[in-house]
Order: sequence, then C-alpha cells, then structure tokens
Amino acid sequence: MKDDRVYLGHILRCISRIEAYTGEGRERFMSSDLIQDGVIRNLQTLAESSQRLGDRIKERYPEVDWKGLSGFRNVLVHDYLGVDLEQIYRVVEKDVPGLKHACTSAMLELQSP
Repeated sequence: MKDDRVYLGHILRCISRIEAYTGEGRERFMSSDLIQDGVIRNLQTLAESSQRLGDRIKERYPEVDWKGLSGFRNVLVHDYLGVDLEQIYRVVEKDVPGLKHACTSAMLELQSP
C-alpha cells in the first residue's frame, strides 16, 4: 500500500490540470472536445486515486462525499456515452474546490512532524 501523500499529490495535480483547462470558463469548456476530454480524464484519474486513500483521511474529511466520488468515477468510465457535460462542469465548479481544500489540508497535516 502506498502512502496517502502519493494519492493526495496525484489528486491535487489532477485538480491543477482541471483548473488550467477550465480557466477560460464554461463556454470554452462546452465548445472544446479537447478540453472536455482533458477534464473528464483528470476527473476519472483523481476519483480513482481517491478510492486508494486510507480510511483515516476519509474519516477526517467527511465534507467530501468520498463514496459519491467513487460512484462518479464509475459513471465516467463505464457510462461514457451518457456523460452530461453540464453535470461535469457543475462538478468542476461546485465539488472540485472542496476536494482541493480537503486534500490540501490533509497533505499539510501528513507533512507536519
């Protein structure tokens, strides 16, 4: 089993990419297949990494819907033809910032002596 810091770092890198890809706003996201693909791929990847985090982290940050994030990953991977771009963008706007805050806090906590 890898250290939670590895997975937290991976999640934070994915979030950074999502923020960069969506920095020009909703309209640009909706009009670019390339941006959509990049965002969806990074959401899949960060959700996969979140599943590998230990229970201690998940219990410490209950404001993150860890189970919902896992389910969201399954939709992105297995129901890719039914992906709703409006829903994806809402997740980016509403859920990703909270995940970023929790993961940043957890990372700082794990790095403290």
